[in-house]
Amino acid sequence: MQPITQSRSRIASIDILRGIIMVIMALDHVRDYFTIARFDPTDLSQTTPAMFFTRWITHICAPTFMFLAGTGSFLYGAKRTKPELSRFLFTRGLFLVILEFTLVTLALQFNFSFNLLIALVFWSIGMSMIFLAAMIWLPNKILLAVSLLMILLHNTTDNISPESFGSFSWLWNVLHVRGFIPFSETSGLVIGYPLIPWIGVIGAGYAFGQCFLWEPKKRSRFFVQLGLTLIGLFILVRGLNVYGDPMPWTTQKSSLYTLLSFLDTAKYPPSLSFLLMTIGPAILLLGLLENAKGSFANFFSVYGKVPLFYFLLHFYLIHLISIFAGMAQGFKATDFLHISDSYPKEYGFGLPGVYLFWALIVLLLYYPCKWYGNLKARSKNPLLSYI
Repeated sequence: MQPITQSRSRIASIDILRGIIMVIMALDHVRDYFTIARFDPTDLSQTTPAMFFTRWITHICAPTFMFLAGTGSFLYGAKRTKPELSRFLFTRGLFLVILEFTLVTLALQFNFSFNLLIALVFWSIGMSMIFLAAMIWLPNKILLAVSLLMILLHNTTDNISPESFGSFSWLWNVLHVRGFIPFSETSGLVIGYPLIPWIGVIGAGYAFGQCFLWEPKKRSRFFVQLGLTLIGLFILVRGLNVYGDPMPWTTQKSSLYTLLSFLDTAKYPPSLSFLLMTIGPAILLLGLLENAKGSFANFFSVYGKVPLFYFLLHFYLIHLISIFAGMAQGFKATDFLHISDSYPKEYGFGLPGVYLFWALIVLLLYYPCKWYGNLKARSKNPLLSYI
């Protein structure tokens, strides 16, 4: 077994994979703010294969980021006591929730009214970290069992509606069903990422972190085998079409569109099929990236070492550039001071334009991320561990 020491405080494959995920994630957000298409890219009655896969490839991001948040928490705790780790998880989780409803909300809307709060990725990771702060006190086998049961069984509750809880309907929105929780006639909270099964995903990632105590060759081989196994389970579970996703796949007008239906699994909340489809390839990539070196590894590591910094910066940059793009198309800047769903219907670009803006934004973020990564590496300020 290989202990985690200060000199090995970062696992290169994790940074590379996280960087790849962050770059792919930006594609989805750029599409939101720059596309001229005004339909759900997974709506098979309207979409094209290119549009579908532009959205589908980004599905890997949220589950991988949540899973690696659990893995990173284990590695962070390997050099600390349980009370120190629990305190860090609670405070970092709370910090992320606060960021969600302040800086992230501002980045999405570019106005200071804060009438509409949106609980998205930071909310789900932050709240999951708060739960993980308590879960780490469980024996590792029990923590893993609880996490896996949450992932495996939560689809049994798909037919339970928030209304069945009466005045506590908001609680089911928070836990399992997306929805709007009104505060007043003009304000409220949109729950975009219910917490179940995300809490299970971060818990499974935490338990998975123990594998990084193994020798590199052993863990790399195991990751490849586990990743392929999960992909195989996805094909089996989805193919049976009995359990694992609230949206059964159906035969479509062509074999290609039937494949799209097969791949179109539920993300909100993530179904069992969705998580097998995304976490399987992520773990496979971890195994394949174990010995990655050179310019490829260095490029993506720049983003992967500073994911929170990148996340915040990329949303502001995307929204800002979309305003200038809109003005170039003849619109007023004020037409873009809200979420992208409310952008003018005539505004936007086709997929080639979306991909060009994606490449531009990722490259513009490279040197700021490299600078901040070097700053974190040099500094001993504990506050930098939060960003």
